[in-house]
Amino acid sequence: MEETTAQMIGDALIRADRSASLWINQQYTFWSDGIWKFMSDKVVWIPLYVLVLALMFWRLGWKKTLLSIAAVVLTIICCDQLSNFFKDWVCRLRPSHDPWMLTHGLRIPGGTGGSYGFFSAHAANCFGFAACSSAMLGSDRKHKYGLYAAFIMVWAALVSLSRVFLGLHYLGDILVGAIVGLLFGWLWALVFRRIAHNKK
Repeated sequence: MEETTAQMIGDALIRADRSASLWINQQYTFWSDGIWKFMSDKVVWIPLYVLVLALMFWRLGWKKTLLSIAAVVLTIICCDQLSNFFKDWVCRLRPSHDPWMLTHGLRIPGGTGGSYGFFSAHAANCFGFAACSSAMLGSDRKHKYGLYAAFIMVWAALVSLSRVFLGLHYLGDILVGAIVGLLFGWLWALVFRRIAHNKK
């Protein structure tokens, strides 16, 4: 009975995830596809990373900035590798490879991506970067970074949602990826803030 109940709950979650993802994917206009492709492109965000790095050097100094870089790099590595592990372990097809989604009108404005998509490395990396950079900047007690934190979290959310609009991930892939990214980002920021504190 427990297995049957668990299976029913799992099936209900999958149906809800498919329906929500399909609804998001079909909310588009003649110009929105270009915006979501832009948001999803990793390369276009390099200037943002450079600006954040410059902000860190300005406010934290070079020692704390190097520790911040190490924290962000470890966050990205952990998010990326865990995402790859889960994709190969869970083997959940991306919406762009799911026959049910395709027959129910899924739009794929860009490429189809790899076969498996749980969970989203895009979401994990973006939220990991957002959480880690916000926490590391927060070690500067002389200034407040609430505006930065709000901006970078909204940015992470939009980049992540672009994957659903493009038909490359389910909403569930994004939510799990976001949670993983936030956890790793805060964890590594906590570790390196402790290191920075001990070096004083």
